[in-house]
Amino acid sequence: MSVKRRWRVVANLRRAVLMLFVFGQTGIASYYLLWVLPYHGGTALEIGMLVLFAILYAWIAVGFWTAVFGFVVRLMGGDRHSILKRHSETDLQHTPLAKTAVLLPIYHEPVHWTLSGLKAVYRDIERTGQIEHFEFYILSDSRDPDVWLEEQVAWSNLAKELGGEGRIFYRRRPVNLNYKSGNVADFLRRWGKRCTYMVVLDADSLMTGSTIVRMVRLMQREPGVGILQTNPNIINGQSLFARIQQFANRFYSTLFATGLAAIQMGDAAFWGHNAILRIEPFMKHCGLRKLPGFGIFGGPIMSHDFVEAAYMGRAGYEVWLEPGLGGSYEESPPTLADELARDSRWAKGNLQHLWVMLREPGLRFAHRMAFLNGIMAYVASPLWLGFLILTTIAAANMTLSPIEYFPDGHQGLFPLWPEWRPEWALGLALSTLALLFFPKFLAIIDAVIHRFTKDFGGLFRLFCSVMLEIVISVLLAPVRMWAHSRYVVSALLNVSLQWAGQNRTEETSWKEALITQMPGMVLGAGWSAFAWSLDTMFFLWSLPVALPLILAAPTAVYLSRNSLGQALRKRRMLLIPEENAPMALLEDAVRYRSREFSHSTLTPLEQAVLKLDYNRLHQALAWNHRRGSRKAELDSCVARCLEHGPEALSRSEMSQVARDRESLQTLHEGAWRASPDSFWGRSIARLSAQTKET
Repeated sequence: MSVKRRWRVVANLRRAVLMLFVFGQTGIASYYLLWVLPYHGGTALEIGMLVLFAILYAWIAVGFWTAVFGFVVRLMGGDRHSILKRHSETDLQHTPLAKTAVLLPIYHEPVHWTLSGLKAVYRDIERTGQIEHFEFYILSDSRDPDVWLEEQVAWSNLAKELGGEGRIFYRRRPVNLNYKSGNVADFLRRWGKRCTYMVVLDADSLMTGSTIVRMVRLMQREPGVGILQTNPNIINGQSLFARIQQFANRFYSTLFATGLAAIQMGDAAFWGHNAILRIEPFMKHCGLRKLPGFGIFGGPIMSHDFVEAAYMGRAGYEVWLEPGLGGSYEESPPTLADELARDSRWAKGNLQHLWVMLREPGLRFAHRMAFLNGIMAYVASPLWLGFLILTTIAAANMTLSPIEYFPDGHQGLFPLWPEWRPEWALGLALSTLALLFFPKFLAIIDAVIHRFTKDFGGLFRLFCSVMLEIVISVLLAPVRMWAHSRYVVSALLNVSLQWAGQNRTEETSWKEALITQMPGMVLGAGWSAFAWSLDTMFFLWSLPVALPLILAAPTAVYLSRNSLGQALRKRRMLLIPEENAPMALLEDAVRYRSREFSHSTLTPLEQAVLKLDYNRLHQALAWNHRRGSRKAELDSCVARCLEHGPEALSRSEMSQVARDRESLQTLHEGAWRASPDSFWGRSIARLSAQTKET
């Protein structure tokens, strides 16, 4: 039997076992709920509760059994069918490399911080002795001229510092179409045939040189693999929120990623970054057409990664997740507000996948299930909210209305007596909690068995960290439920979204927290008060959801505090292995990002006009746009800018001027001839003072 056929047989068997466990457990739990309900599913209300419960329970059970699969696979010494196990380290070391592009798509990111991360990746590849096989492409979609002018200068300085001229490239698209996928597609149209593979990074991505080189060699030995995805671990968390996310990702993903890889095998998902892709089939098969539907299901695909993996699989290529690679990192949003802002975009993108999942022909079943899992990550929240609403209605009916002995069409000579089984209800609640929390304790057992508890601060501190993470996750779950429910509704109504750069450092203020969390706080307080008026037991039952909503604002504020995160780190809580045994890549990234760089009193735009070397650089990257009526428009913009300064122009006008070679030259010459009391005269005085200081 061929290798390809063998792994497919194994994958189908594993997926069948998973489905048997999930649906079998869900069936048993649903049966228990049926008999917990007073009328045993005899009313429309109870049927609605049963349906929602079954969907949510099955989705939670998938995560539970994925973790169990991961535990068993690790207990057996790893997955012998993974592509990493197919090749010895000696064979990989003797595998020749092919030309590989490292892509960094950016959009209004902190320039110094982002390019310092790329610099660390470059240096780490350099340490492997294989740098000649790699090219680096900074792909900008930034619209603000103050941002992209700074990007161009930073790129030029970076290339000179690293000796990377002819190896590190910069490209800014003049037209921002189709988000990140459009940016990568623009690269492929221009330079796709230069390289065999491309490694795609995010602005916060870091990957060790050894991992990148190893990925290229694996792709060389596996010509049937179209995408090889690593499992990125979160690092550099400073705030309490970021450190909680970092710890949970690093510790629990050992089981979840192993289990997921064992179930998906060669039909894995692609997460859009920290992965290597085979360029030729990607260009041929993974182009994204606009969705032909209506509303949210029409227009460009926002979340491209899952779709590209599905198209690669449809073309006959394999997509693998390989947790054993290691050396792959990203960063967490520092605050709850930033995570939820990101989720608002992801919710719309994932819901679009419903159209692809149902309407796109030829996709593999595993990829359709990956779409469904991504959709459920957000749809689960309104389903949970709906379940709570139906439960509240049921409680209100039982308290405020007389008992119905012939409910909803029940006919016959004998009444339907309502029954209560509190012991069954308790057992059902405990089984649901076990699905949610048992994998976390299973991860502790795994850490003890494989003897890496010391990497997380020792067994006692590891246990305390897990308990702290559980408490925080319980506090955040209702807040996320309320936010995601709103995002799903907004997405279905096709509310337009803006794609903006992410916050990397700022803490959440009390004002911001109160404004953003007030609707949920009011909802939680109102629901809790209503529950109290109905029944004491129902009020107590509502508290695990209502109380976190009421406390949402202080939770968001305190979780954003860097001081709390660092205080726990000093006590060796929420530690990850990378903090115990620092790596050269991560140390470089921290050092480069913290290194002082010249803070000018002039804006990047003013520097582009006044500094001769900057002006020449921007001219070299600009084009001649003075055709037809554009010449008169540009001349008018230049004249106004020289007379009144950049504030006289809109951002769009300033961007057009900065993209035109002749306009840049005219501005430079005119600004240096300006009178001392003009805008440009004062700017020259500030530049002179700054030059003397340095």
